[in-house]
Amino acid sequence: MRALPVIEPTGARAPIRRGADRRVTFAGLATAAILLGLAGAAAVLRLGGGQATWLALHLALAGAATTAIASLMPFFTTALARVAPARPVARIVAIVCIAGGALAVAGGVAGGARALAVAGGTAYLVGLVLTAANALLPLRSTLGVGLRAVPLAYGAALGCVTAGAALATAMVAGWQPVIASWAVLKPAHAWLNVFGFLSVVIAATLIHLAPTVAGARIRRRRSASFALIGLVAGAPIVAIGFASGSDGLARTGATLELVGAAALVAHAIGVQRDRGRWTGDAGWHRFTGLGLLAAPVWFIVAVVIATEPILRAGATPAAWSVGPVAAPLAVGWVAQVLIGSWSHLLPAIGPGDQAVHARQRRRLGTAAVPRWVMWNGGLALVVMGGASRSDTAGAFGTVAVAGSLFVALGLLLASIVVDTRPGLTRRLSPERI
Repeated sequence: MRALPVIEPTGARAPIRRGADRRVTFAGLATAAILLGLAGAAAVLRLGGGQATWLALHLALAGAATTAIASLMPFFTTALARVAPARPVARIVAIVCIAGGALAVAGGVAGGARALAVAGGTAYLVGLVLTAANALLPLRSTLGVGLRAVPLAYGAALGCVTAGAALATAMVAGWQPVIASWAVLKPAHAWLNVFGFLSVVIAATLIHLAPTVAGARIRRRRSASFALIGLVAGAPIVAIGFASGSDGLARTGATLELVGAAALVAHAIGVQRDRGRWTGDAGWHRFTGLGLLAAPVWFIVAVVIATEPILRAGATPAAWSVGPVAAPLAVGWVAQVLIGSWSHLLPAIGPGDQAVHARQRRRLGTAAVPRWVMWNGGLALVVMGGASRSDTAGAFGTVAVAGSLFVALGLLLASIVVDTRPGLTRRLSPERI
């Protein structure tokens, strides 16, 4: 008898394969870790001379953090919407453009090579556009049902950073209208990139990631809504206020930013109250959970420091200074979330089987509390040293933070190289695995 064709049920979908997407995400996180290590080395060794602070911040924020976002954002949006991810080639090109562009800008500015800096800025902009396409275009089939708050926040953040990066690229390229107004456009550029992009993306991601790490139920929280509304609206309004010289707009945006930051701290506290009780991998859970709890606290410290002169003096160039806000923002907020995120995600999306991932969790949770104390205690010394102009406190704090950073990078490298080594599973007893 002739075999009859199999008729698929109406509406049946082919299974979504995410293996390649996970590998690209993991490779992007590894690249971000390398850039964060370079930023730490630049800060400790004072590379770049008079531009050492800018170079370290650029490598950490425009380099490491944005590379991690280009890696994770498309992964999160498609997983949350349960749709097929973007093509791996498009994902890889976006990550390469952002990481390579950030390095080219750093080298061009520090070395006085304008052409290299402009080329890097252009590549960076291309990477941002591709990241937006990779993260949002796969969701087009769900737009009719309604777009959730997280993808909306991601889209607004990508719009902010595209505008901010375009301003910086135009300034480096020597466009006279931007150069002539750079005194007021520089604060606008900083607010769009740091508060309008990085902080919004991190806050939107934490709404789902923080409960996952804590073992709490992901549910609608009023604090999350207030946080996203305040943070999405605050930074662009501040930027427009600076660019237009409007004190009222700048103060309105600063107030919204404060509300959003306070709501994010309330969200973190609520998640911790609902956290689960883990029976294994205590160090790993403790390190990631404490890191994602402390980061929003440092974020509100940075927001208070950044908004106080705006609320007091309005939209004047003197109302923005990167120095006081750099440590709590870059180290306490952005870098701490980045380290906590890769510590949580590596055993989930990295190479290896369940036994490998178990070893990675144990390794990444090594000395969890001492490392967390070194990071946050050292950062507190840096902030207090800067406020009191105590070089001794700042030096001790810098050493503590740098030590914690390089230990985290070493544990990450060991988790990738040592824990995935072929044959290691066979040499360990089942009880140890």
